[in-house]
Amino acid sequence: MATASADGAPYLVPLSFDWGGEALLVATTTDSPTGRNLAATRAVRLGLGHTRDVHVQGEVEVVEIDALPQERGDRFVVHTGFDPRALATQNRWFRISARRIQAWREVNEMPGPELMRDGRSLV
Repeated sequence: MATASADGAPYLVPLSFDWGGEALLVATTTDSPTGRNLAATRAVRLGLGHTRDVHVQGEVEVVEIDALPQERGDRFVVHTGFDPRALATQNRWFRISARRIQAWREVNEMPGPELMRDGRSLV
């Protein structure tokens, strides 16, 4: 996950996520560089799989840790193997809606990498 501070300082970190069918859900500590950047800019870029596989540019919604429905948080725990609701540090959920998705494999496999633009599917 790549974020940037309000003044443009980049930060890159691996995070676990869960795909809920409409948005990616991640959790991280409120005071971490990633947590601060996501809350301040509401923008993110994600690389999923190998670096050439899928890139997602998304808009971020900040959700306080106790504001997410219990069943959605439970699904996250099952998929990722950890429960940010049970940690001593203050965490938040970040719901990421894709605005642009690009996928690459090999040049001969795809006519173009863009699968979504402006939140609308191109495939």
